[in-house]
Amino acid sequence: MLPAVFIARIIGPVFVVIALSILLNEQIYAAIVIEAVHSPTLIYFSGLLSLPIGIVTLNVHRTWTADWRVAITILGWLFLIGGIVRILLPHATAWLGNAIFAAPAAMPVIGVIVLIIGGWLSFEGYRPAKGA
Repeated sequence: MLPAVFIARIIGPVFVVIALSILLNEQIYAAIVIEAVHSPTLIYFSGLLSLPIGIVTLNVHRTWTADWRVAITILGWLFLIGGIVRILLPHATAWLGNAIFAAPAAMPVIGVIVLIIGGWLSFEGYRPAKGA
């Protein structure tokens, strides 16, 4: 199995579950985000989670192809950069989080975006291989 397929099979369903949870529990997630962006400890620990996910993803798969697999590479870089920024610049992370999530429509929009990405990655990861 290709590394991109393996990663898509993990990240895709996780994103779908997270997105559905955001959409079904919007107020709870809004409270979680408000609490998280005001907690340097949570920002730091989220960076400690994001950084190795990005490193592992990019060590296993960092291919710039003209197909769906480039999304895995892009996500790997986003996880890596997100982890670095959260660890090195927690105040900037808090400011950015406040700015993004201040809009009332932020949670549903983010939920839909994560659902689309997760559904797409799940489809690509679990669809039958071409020629199989």
